[in-house]
Amino acid sequence: MKVLHTSDWHLGKTLYDKKRYDEFDSFLNWLVGFIVKEKIDALLISGDIFDTTAPSNRAQALYYNFFKKMASTGCRHIVVTGGNHDSPSFLEAPKSILRMLDIHVVASISGNIADELIPLTNEHGATEAIVCAVPFLRDRDIRSAEPGENPEDKSRKLISNIAQHYREVAEMAQQQRQDNPIPIIGMGHLFTQKGKTTEGDGVRELYVGTAAHVDGQDISQDFDYMALGHLHVAQKVDGEEQVRYCGSPIPIGFGEAGQEKKVIVASFEGRKATVTEHEIPCFRELHKISGTLDRISAEIKTMTNEGSEAWLEVEITEAVPAAMITAQLDELLKGSKMEILRIKNKKVIDRALQQSDDEEKLETMNDSDVFIRCLEANEIPEENRKQLLETYKEAIFGMQNHE
Repeated sequence: MKVLHTSDWHLGKTLYDKKRYDEFDSFLNWLVGFIVKEKIDALLISGDIFDTTAPSNRAQALYYNFFKKMASTGCRHIVVTGGNHDSPSFLEAPKSILRMLDIHVVASISGNIADELIPLTNEHGATEAIVCAVPFLRDRDIRSAEPGENPEDKSRKLISNIAQHYREVAEMAQQQRQDNPIPIIGMGHLFTQKGKTTEGDGVRELYVGTAAHVDGQDISQDFDYMALGHLHVAQKVDGEEQVRYCGSPIPIGFGEAGQEKKVIVASFEGRKATVTEHEIPCFRELHKISGTLDRISAEIKTMTNEGSEAWLEVEITEAVPAAMITAQLDELLKGSKMEILRIKNKKVIDRALQQSDDEEKLETMNDSDVFIRCLEANEIPEENRKQLLETYKEAIFGMQNHE
């Protein structure tokens, strides 16, 4: 049995207001062809199918057209779980219809663990694997607030409840398996401890407080393969061959420029999985250039001569008038298929952000750092700052993760 693991499609994602539907379409067409070529039996999509909770009509069309094309691939099962970017109600609206096509959608927890267990059957109707399709676990779904809790108490309780949920799902799957030597495959959408991210990849903290990162070994120990989503870099969790993030299929931002994108195939003989990574072609090159205006101009000339069609992010590291930068770069791009999506003038930014700490720059600060500077600027007493910061984080989290 061959299972393909993918996640974090982020259909509808824009980059500095540039639409990327052609890239998504190219990826999905490639994926259909790859599934046919590799004779994949089951496809697992571990969350963040869409980039927003209200996807555009064109993003929805890509999603449903993909399912239409999958019908002729020979792939018997598709399992979709919801991510933090997805709307559970939107994903689950066509659930009963998709179920008739062996497309299983688990967008949120229902209160019944059995709803997250998906038996995968072979052409003879015999169960050949059990998928524990755990969606993104929202704080409100698995943790009840108690009076007097501090942030550390909340994080500990949250992590404990997440791990407990995975244990309960795995235990029920083991009961269903009984003595049948078939694999139990876990799915999840979460942030594990030591998980690797890249600057500008748009990966959000899933819960208030960065301490709420889950122990990967704790949640995966009962599964023969663990298909994770949320982090955009393909990686093993704690070095475990059978516990994987596949990463996003296209670079979500310039922080992922040049990154090798992958899907993962787990081939099962009984319960043993042989795991292989497969590179996804690059459908739109993203390129970051940093340096003096002369250095950037030289690199753009070289790329133009090579026929590049890349989207560019440019960072100027010297103090140069904006008009000069624009005029010179516009001239260089004449007749080229390249396009500059963003220009940053580092010297101007640094000069505008004179801080007491010379090493502190706006692009290295997150929103909480900026809020702390506001507290300092308004001379808020130290004893009040911790609670205000926690309230602020909860407000930001609520904005980012609303249904």
